Amino acid sequence: GAGSIGREIAAVLGGLGMEVVGTARRARQDSAFARVHRQEDLPALLGDADYVIVAAPLTDDTRGLFDDRHFRLMKPGAVFINVGRGAVVRTGALLGALDSGRLAGAALDVFEEEPLPPEHPLWRYPNVMLSAHMAGDFVGWRRALGDQFVDNFQRWRRGQPLANPVDKARGYGRR
Repeated sequence: GAGSIGREIAAVLGGLGMEVVGTARRARQDSAFARVHRQEDLPALLGDADYVIVAAPLTDDTRGLFDDRHFRLMKPGAVFINVGRGAVVRTGALLGALDSGRLAGAALDVFEEEPLPPEHPLWRYPNVMLSAHMAGDFVGWRRALGDQFVDNFQRWRRGQPLANPVDKARGYGRR
């Protein structure tokens, strides 16, 4: 994903000297990324990536996107990271890629089945890091949320465009 979260990830990783390539609904220039490709180009890009980080929203286009085919296209020894939505990944396909040794490992904070049951096989993989999804939880979040509400209310009263609008048809924020 090359939205706001993807851009933040790209900025941090780019600052560490990594070349970061993104995908989005359409190709575009974005200073946080070396390139942003169309989502349809993802299969052709997977074989070059040492790390694949999913920060995509859950839409009809992304549901189950990472399936057996996409994991087979990934570079052998790559690491898969999902901080987006659990249902973007078919867990059975991820387990198959881990079992085959195709993936060096994975880091996940979202899951196809949530909460992840204590008996789930993902808990037993030494090369898989699991964490709780804490997307908006930070010190001062209540104040920040209140400030954002007040700002949007003032924009609405002045007839200005609102910050962070969500396109309900697409299921995520507009850009």
